[in-house]
Amino acid sequence: MEVAVLSDILISCENLSLSFPNHQVLSDLSFQLHRGDFLGVIGENGVGKTTLVRLILKQLRPSGGHIRLAPGLKIGYVPQFRNIDVEYPLSIRDFIGLSFTGLKLPWLSGKEKNRVNEVMKSVGLTEIADRPLGLASGGEKQKAYLAQALINHPDLLILDESTASLDPSTKKELLDVVLRLNNQLGLTILFVSHDMQLIREYPKHYLWLQKDHYETGKIQDLPEGAEEGLYV
Repeated sequence: MEVAVLSDILISCENLSLSFPNHQVLSDLSFQLHRGDFLGVIGENGVGKTTLVRLILKQLRPSGGHIRLAPGLKIGYVPQFRNIDVEYPLSIRDFIGLSFTGLKLPWLSGKEKNRVNEVMKSVGLTEIADRPLGLASGGEKQKAYLAQALINHPDLLILDESTASLDPSTKKELLDVVLRLNNQLGLTILFVSHDMQLIREYPKHYLWLQKDHYETGKIQDLPEGAEEGLYV
């Protein structure tokens, strides 16, 4: 796998604000996400974690301030766990291949097939590649979503509550894969979560969104009080 070489700063937010009628979600948020970082984003429900992700993905426009992305930045996105019906017809391999054309694997080019095999290996799905996705475990399904997010060589991987609804051992298994991608490939990670045990164990830095302010810093400096009021 390869990660493109970009500016050291992938995301720069300056006095970023977003409001809806009668509701201020983000106010004067300023931070930078550097290439190779692993940033944990925490906060109570409603303080703007998913809103920040949507701003980064350009699904929303800020009400004030600026959010700047490095030119040519490619983003992979892993959503919260979504169960798939047991009768879903595609194999894990074919599901990952949908990222290219929306067609099943036989219609992919040789280069695309090789890339599917590469990302399956990177997330530990090679041995079960031909298993129907509907019969896979929750962790295996989430790894398949992770593989889809990696297929186009992203510079930034966003995990938006991607470990929610998984059991503790499966959460760690998924985050171990993500941490390896961060350490070995320098893939930049933005991890949104309520799980403070995972936040304290995996990210290098934190961004703690609160109703009237925010804090950011090294993960070892995250105050003990951050757990209070969060779902863990």
